[in-house]
Amino acid sequence: MKPPPFTYHRPADVATAARLLATLEPGAKVLAGGQSLVPLMNFRLAAPEHLVDVNHVVGLDTLAVGGGALVVGATVRHARLLDDPAVAAAHPLVAEAAGWIAHAVIRNRGTVVGSLAHGDPAAELPAVLALLDGSVEAVAWRAGALTSRHVPAAELFLGPLDTSLDDDELVVAARFPLLPARTGWAVDELARRHGDYALAGVALTVTVDGAGEPVGGRAAFLSCAPTPVVVDLTPALTGGDSLYDLVAGTLAPTDDIHATGAYRRHLAATLTARSVPRALSRARATAEVSA
Repeated sequence: MKPPPFTYHRPADVATAARLLATLEPGAKVLAGGQSLVPLMNFRLAAPEHLVDVNHVVGLDTLAVGGGALVVGATVRHARLLDDPAVAAAHPLVAEAAGWIAHAVIRNRGTVVGSLAHGDPAAELPAVLALLDGSVEAVAWRAGALTSRHVPAAELFLGPLDTSLDDDELVVAARFPLLPARTGWAVDELARRHGDYALAGVALTVTVDGAGEPVGGRAAFLSCAPTPVVVDLTPALTGGDSLYDLVAGTLAPTDDIHATGAYRRHLAATLTARSVPRALSRARATAEVSA
């Protein structure tokens, strides 16, 4: 199918893009990677009157470490996260999560920030942002000036494909806080085919003390609720409780055409129990290197 008619805009700077969104909303959508928006338009599930293409906006291709976080600009592709050795060195959790995103052809065009702004609870990066207590920076043109605000992940995701972003806001960057010292990570999921939406998935961290014993951990789950769900794993890591029981007793996914809620809950708990030893091993290896 082909999309309904729309007017195409190609701003060259952030201020112009923000002014366009302020003038044209609510009939305008931002086009970055287009890997979610364009299929929705082709199936006539979305029919924006205007597309504001930000791919030529100067300064939105930032990918850098600063202020204790990995900062990712609005036009940075998934593939760049996966392939950049500096990302793997600075934030291996984000790099590992990127390898689970869809297929190579989608990663080549899809953007990190676009995935976050889309707010799909089955996507990997919203779960990672929630796990890390990250945030996005959104700008808007209001009262004749460019305004900016940082939206924490805990306030960003409201429901399936629903965020707290306003129609006139443009997300210009995402901040993924770096892992604390002596912290390991793991990402795992299960899908019918690699690259398909996961039936359930988890991204988690485990922190150890100087002796290599776990002192805390948390996990974020995708495809298990209308938004990413973050669970504190510390009681199981430090008190001897069952990781499986902790997760299974916390999550409450619903049935759908792909799987029952009970099966998703079992998958999430099993993936967690399987992933924690890998994260713990990485944490201990990190502790040995730092020592």
